Amino acid sequence: MGVGFVVGVFGGLVLAHAAYSTIQYRGMLKIVEEEFSGPPMNVVVELLLGLALCTWAGLAVPAKFLSILPDSDENRIVYLPANLDFMIFNHRGKILPTNTELKFKI
Repeated sequence: MGVGFVVGVFGGLVLAHAAYSTIQYRGMLKIVEEEFSGPPMNVVVELLLGLALCTWAGLAVPAKFLSILPDSDENRIVYLPANLDFMIFNHRGKILPTNTELKFKI
């Protein structure tokens, strides 16, 4: 668990607390029979803080990027789909030149 993951979890908890505070505020407004015009300022600040933390965590904790080049050593065939009914072999891609020297790791 890195720092980015912990920041993301904390941001999610801040967003959950802001949602709970808004629900609690609306319940209190129903008791005093006032109309809801918007959340209080502290909830808006919580929302912005939670959004900033979750955004930072989402950008700081990326997954490993994989190569999309077909001749890359990282690419390999994992499995074929179980339902072969939806595989189409007659399409516009057949006019493209095929490279038969592709390397696949199995």
